[in-house]
Amino acid sequence: MSLIHLFLFVGLVSLEAAASFSPGSRSILRDIGSHNADQKDNALELNATNFDSVFQDSPAKYAVLEFFAHWCPACRNYKPHYEKVARLFNGADAVHPGVVLMTRVDCAIKMNVKLCDKFSINHYPMLFWAPPKKFVGGSWGPKQEKSEISVVDEWRTADLLLNWINKQIGSSYGLDDQKFGNLLTNISDQEQISQAIFDIEEATEEAFDIILSHKAIKSSETSASFIRFLQLLVAHHPSRRCRTGSAEILVNFDDLCPSGECSYDQESGVKDTLRNFHICGKDVPRGYYRFCRGSKNETRGFSCGLWVLMHSLSVRIEDGESQFAFTAICEFINNFFMCDDCRRHFHDMCLSVKTPFKKARDIVLWLWSTHNKVNERLKKDEDSLGTGDPKFPKMIWPPKKLCPSCYLSSTEKNIDWDHDEVYKFLKKYYGQKLVSVYKKNGDSVSKEEVVAAAEEMAVPTNALVVPVGAALAIALASCAFGALACYWRTQQKNRKYYHNPHYLKRYNSNYMVMNTFSNTESEREKER
Repeated sequence: MSLIHLFLFVGLVSLEAAASFSPGSRSILRDIGSHNADQKDNALELNATNFDSVFQDSPAKYAVLEFFAHWCPACRNYKPHYEKVARLFNGADAVHPGVVLMTRVDCAIKMNVKLCDKFSINHYPMLFWAPPKKFVGGSWGPKQEKSEISVVDEWRTADLLLNWINKQIGSSYGLDDQKFGNLLTNISDQEQISQAIFDIEEATEEAFDIILSHKAIKSSETSASFIRFLQLLVAHHPSRRCRTGSAEILVNFDDLCPSGECSYDQESGVKDTLRNFHICGKDVPRGYYRFCRGSKNETRGFSCGLWVLMHSLSVRIEDGESQFAFTAICEFINNFFMCDDCRRHFHDMCLSVKTPFKKARDIVLWLWSTHNKVNERLKKDEDSLGTGDPKFPKMIWPPKKLCPSCYLSSTEKNIDWDHDEVYKFLKKYYGQKLVSVYKKNGDSVSKEEVVAAAEEMAVPTNALVVPVGAALAIALASCAFGALACYWRTQQKNRKYYHNPHYLKRYNSNYMVMNTFSNTESEREKER
């Protein structure tokens, strides 16, 4: 009898062991290869329960979906190739995060059978491409004529797959791409700001995308606010391609947003929408930050990039433009910055200014002071809640290591600033230093970007005051836009915008200021 019990016991143990290798859990092959268990996959493995939610919530613009079977030798051999590409886009150490979501589904698992049937999987592996949300509730069939989900037909090696992806999105990613440098934590190194030109482009594009996503241009007031900020970007954005992109949107704004009502999607009868335009070119956004990269995914990034953008704009304006720049920045944050508490605090600081700015120095120092007040307020919250970036705690700017001459005296609770020195520092730091980007740094950038950056500080600027209600665009602020300026002037000769006087009065803005090549029309004609 005891022998029978022994056989029964052995049988039960065998059944239990066999169950652990059932197709519903992990495969025998995976368990045999458990010596690689510590190696974390970059591609995200989905199943029938989380498939729709993952794609629905993904911030990525595109997605690759691989259907495979864990028992398939060809799939196992292909996995290292797929992972080489996935490491570029997925995970905390992604080189180009937020661009392509790399996913896979195991069709040999019972719960995924119906999901695989929806995509007519008839061999392994099989790869698909689409914007993430198109996979939500989606399907694919070989006889399907119109589908935004397409089959990836060049995938057999990592090189082939990445080249195929590059063709789809007009990128030039490489398998050897590395995450840009280490965190730039040495605040006493002034050269680090040179990397921020990339972040300014990224933040400009992200701000534009937020406006589109929230369809935030909803009235004549928000339309006028957007136009004023575009004018500021056209004249003074430190990136040439962002100036060009802003000018293109401004030139077409009447057609895109008649009476302040913008077209965002391809509706019937609408040829062009705001979504057809790239404010900083087709290569942006890149999906990552350099100077503004935080030590955690949720810190720094866009908010840091937006501050650097505003500082870089402030140091490029002339005396007659300071009030216009102040108004444009205040209105833009008030209408289009979606963090409500941040927006209201910034708006209150704008309203506290009672005297219109006259000098360029006024807006530079006001923005610097405002930024420090914001940092002081946020530091208290982040210190008490533990939500700050441990590598980049909020601080008073600039620190003494970066600008010793800016400090007359300082105690733990009070700093006596030399405002002349602060102004000189800010002009240099966010002006010359920011665009002297590439020569001293071994970054992989194109020759054209190097030349463009070297020319940035040579753009001539002179201010002209234009009464409210006058034609918005008289000329562009860069020699590079000469031809565009002529076209713009003819297109907008009789164009007028009537803004809400009460709204402008809140910021003490009695005039609109636009940058032109010279102070008189005759001089402008000579230059043309």
